[in-house]
Amino acid sequence: MTRPNAKRRPLRAALACGMLVLSACVPTAPEVQKRAAPLPIVTTLEAPPSATPGSCWGKETTPPETRTVIEPVLVQPAQLSASGEVISPPIYRRAPQEYVVKPAVQRWFETPCPAEMTPEYISSVQRALAARGFYQGGPSGEMDARTRRAIRKYQSPQGLDSETLSLAAARTLGLAPALLPQDETAPEG
Repeated sequence: MTRPNAKRRPLRAALACGMLVLSACVPTAPEVQKRAAPLPIVTTLEAPPSATPGSCWGKETTPPETRTVIEPVLVQPAQLSASGEVISPPIYRRAPQEYVVKPAVQRWFETPCPAEMTPEYISSVQRALAARGFYQGGPSGEMDARTRRAIRKYQSPQGLDSETLSLAAARTLGLAPALLPQDETAPEG
């Protein structure tokens, strides 16, 4: 006589193995959290025409300034008779018209490349911003919203209203090599 559970054991074992295999495919909560974290830096795949090959760039776009004016718009032209006499006057309505006062401006700026934006480097950025009073809290090594806001606050007075770290800002923070002036009189050798 067989036990009722004896026939189910191979089925249960197969189900357990299948669930184990499938569980490896399903991300755990921390992995889902890692995917939802913001990207370390936003760089474009494009670059300005003068870009050095292998350099990374960001783009700041200032929206256009517009002005709205209420103006009369012709709805129906005047009706004229064959002799040119006005049968009915033209009909106008007042409608808002939008005019561009200042066009949109795109500004390219060089950025540290994504490969450089390691958690250690981001922690250094956070410490440097904290030392200057722009970042509150300890270094987390993550390019989170608080870090991006601090970067924007730091760069805005320098003329760049972006939360993407520019290479120029990284240099002023002491986190990127400074550019040395090229001496044109030095002999090549």
